[in-house]
Order: sequence, then structure tokens, then C-alpha cells
Amino acid sequence: MTTGKQLFTTLEANGTLTVEIAESTFPAPTGNQVLVRMEAAPINPSDLALLFGAADLENATYSLGKIVAKMPEPFAAAAKGRHGQRMPAGNEGAGTVVAAGESATAQALIGQRVACVPGNAFSEYALADAAMCLPLGEHSSEAGASSFVNPMTALGFAETARMEGQRAMIHCAAASNLGQMLVKICAADGIELVNVVRKPEQAELLRGLGAQHVVDSSQPSFMADLRAAIDATGAFLGFDPIGGGTSVDSCFKAMEQVAVSRMTEYSRYGSNQAKKMYIYGRLDLGPTILTPSYGFGFTLSGWLLFPFLMKAGIETAARMRQRVLSELTTTFASHYKRKVTLEEMLTKEAAIDYRAMRTGEKYLVTP
Repeated sequence: MTTGKQLFTTLEANGTLTVEIAESTFPAPTGNQVLVRMEAAPINPSDLALLFGAADLENATYSLGKIVAKMPEPFAAAAKGRHGQRMPAGNEGAGTVVAAGESATAQALIGQRVACVPGNAFSEYALADAAMCLPLGEHSSEAGASSFVNPMTALGFAETARMEGQRAMIHCAAASNLGQMLVKICAADGIELVNVVRKPEQAELLRGLGAQHVVDSSQPSFMADLRAAIDATGAFLGFDPIGGGTSVDSCFKAMEQVAVSRMTEYSRYGSNQAKKMYIYGRLDLGPTILTPSYGFGFTLSGWLLFPFLMKAGIETAARMRQRVLSELTTTFASHYKRKVTLEEMLTKEAAIDYRAMRTGEKYLVTP
């Protein structure tokens, strides 16, 4: 048995959210498990959904290693399934394997530095499945900490496009770490990419990486620019991490307007062009707004990494993982605004800052 500090998040039925660090006991690994001494773990948007959700952090109570906040409605009631449960957090990270179960796969990892997806990476130790661990070789834990969620998601978008017979796609909020990876992936794989950003400096950043089609939603010419990019690339498939508001609606409108402009005869039902958007995040927690301006030839769906990997199969997932490792310091390099300990992670200044999920301001936890 091994003991160490671990972060937990608990939401009560009355809306009280407690995020705290506590001493935990970690059992000896068995079978294909390994025990990893965690050295680095990124704070991803998917982690924040469990950590804080829509909780009021401005008016929360802060003490050493603990935050007590109020979760507003309807978010508290919507999370009924987790009420009263003390849940660990941290999807991914990297560290050194200090113990292993009896399987040959697990035993082979003893003493190695690995990236892993234990689901409780905000901890001094974590049990992980050896089959899901990526040996980092000479790479540091910091370099490998973000080697799963963003890289595999970006590669998953490219694989999804190919599976659906598409050679072009739109990516919203495209200046993120994931978006920068996607620019490089699409350039290498011959996929046309329309990058939607929210600031001129983000547009310049992506152009500096070689992006050919960058559209700035803050500009008066946004819709015209988006239509032109879709027309040039044939991008009728898109991925949106914003979720709320009109981001998806704008893409559908522009797709339909391009499709209608190519029609030789008028139809009151609009075009027959299939238009598809995947929502894969909730940077905006508000409702997703759709308007009746593109007929019924559209599909709006959710996209999650693990269901995709199950659908894609073991061989595809293994190929994707190998590509991540071979391009870890180039295509899939991640950059961090700040490194924090578990205790520093739960200070008011840090929590409010990283919960804002601003582009290029990712935090790395060093347990």
C-alpha cells in the first residue's frame, strides 16, 4: 500500500461543491495495472467540467488545499448522478512506474517514465492500465503529460473526416493547443482545414504555423470570409468546442449559403448538400442556438474521444498513439502558462485563471 496526496471534488444535493486535497491510500497494482508516481498533469477543459462545472468561484471560500463553492441551477440538479460522491479528477498525466501487477505488459514498465490516462492524475500516485500507458523514453514527464487528450482528439478529427469520406473540415476556436496540432496534422495528411478564431493575433499565430484558411469571427467580414473558405475547400464537416451560442449556427448558415450558390435551380427546401457539425466541448455553457436558415439537410452530433477510439478499433488507436510518440516534441508539443502544485492549484488566483480556459493559457500541475 502507498499513501499520498490526492485531489477530490464532491457536489452535494444542495449545490455545495467542495474541491479538496486529502491523504489517500493506493492499493498495490494487480494484473495489468501499474502504479505511477505522478510528475505532471495538464488541466484540460474536460477536467474542469468535473472539477468546478459552473460553480461560483468568485464568491467561494478558499483555504489551504480546499475550495467550497456554490453550484447554481440548473447545473446542480443536472449533475444529480454525482451528488454526494467524492470523485477524483485529472484525465491524463505522466510520471514514473514504481510498481506493477503480475502481467508481462505491466512488469515491463517498472522504472519507466510513461504517459497515462488514469482519471485521477491530480494526485501524487495513480493506478493506470498498462495497455493505455505510453512509454516516453528520453522525453520528460512535462513533455509527455498532454500526450493523450489533445493529440488523440486532433488525430481523431482527421480519422473521422476520412471515415466519413471528407477531405476538408472546419475547426472552431482553432487557436487552442489542440487547434495548432490540427493545423499541422491536416497539412501533413492533405486535409483542407478552415480555422475559425476570435482575435486577429490568433489568426496571425495560425498563419505563422502555415494555416491557409483562417477566419476571424471578430471581423465585420466574418460570414463572407467563412463562406469563401468553405467554397474554396469544400468543408461541409466541422468540429466545435464552444457548444453554446451561435458558433455551430454560423457554420451551418455559411455551408448552406455556399451550397445554394452552386445550385442551378431554386428549391424552397434549400440544398441537398449534407452538412455536419460535431460539438466536442462546452467553452460556452449556454444553450446551443440553431436558426431555421439551412433547411433540414444538417446533422448536429456530439464527439467524444473514448467512444471514437472504441469505434475506430485497436489497430487505428495504436497507430495514432505511435504517431503521437514520434512527433511528441513537434506536432504534439504542448505549452503551459504556469506550473502549480496541488495546493497552488486550489488558490483563488489560479482557479479563476485556469477556469477561464483562455487560449494559450493552459496550466500544468506538478503533484
